[in-house]
Amino acid sequence: MRVGMSRMLRAGAIIFLGVAGSHVSLASQEPVSAPIRDNSFLIEEAYNQERGVVQHISGFSCFGDNRDWLYTFTQEWPLGGQNHQFSYSLAHTDPGDLGGEAGAGDSLLNYRYQVAGGGAERIAFAPRASLLLPTGDEQEGRGRDAFGMLVNLPLSVDYTPALVGHYNLGAGHVFSARDADGDEADLTDFFVGQSLVWLAHPRFNVMLEAIWTSAEEVVGPGVTDRSSSLLVNPAVRWAINFPSGLQIVPGIGVPIGLGPSRGEESLFLYLSFEHPFTRERSD
Repeated sequence: MRVGMSRMLRAGAIIFLGVAGSHVSLASQEPVSAPIRDNSFLIEEAYNQERGVVQHISGFSCFGDNRDWLYTFTQEWPLGGQNHQFSYSLAHTDPGDLGGEAGAGDSLLNYRYQVAGGGAERIAFAPRASLLLPTGDEQEGRGRDAFGMLVNLPLSVDYTPALVGHYNLGAGHVFSARDADGDEADLTDFFVGQSLVWLAHPRFNVMLEAIWTSAEEVVGPGVTDRSSSLLVNPAVRWAINFPSGLQIVPGIGVPIGLGPSRGEESLFLYLSFEHPFTRERSD
């Protein structure tokens, strides 16, 4: 039986499954001259893409001494207007010393509906439903060889003009997931997270994110093993704005394991490109 993913890599994979890239947070509501609003890392924000603007999000996580890593790419599109948003999320991972070859992981198709907020309102709420596609190879430890459904309930609150909070509550279920030995079992995962973002400058932000995950993996025919992870991520992000409407947002974070993940550390790199895809950008 192939050794399973490390706790940090498994936590990173669940964050990807639960937060659509998630290292992803996901949408733009303001002109590029406004403060950064749509570029969190592990916690999803409740702002859909505005009309006529597309966002391309890359995240790279490197986990500890095992040299395992996870790269995710998410692209977000508004559907007609801001109320409806479609996105897809792809993953590429290397289990490192844990065994298995580098390659594609599982993928997501995501839909979000802007229930509240999304403009100048202090509170925004945008539930997301996702379909998990088995594009990874379970023999190499990069997937679950099964379809699944995921839900996240992101809530964003502007406490002050310089302090914003984001809250996530989500769960996922994978039907008849397989391990490298071909054993099958249903899997159910949960996660809850919170972040605080300080707008030290409209184009430079300091963030503190925390996320707890509880994930299952197949360990035998109809048998699963559940483990949890708790990560705290101090991070910074900054924006580079162009007259054309292009906004580039790099960022870096250092997720630190606490509690069940105590002693584990990783590095997270973020890069977003956001630009209009129509001739005129909406107000």
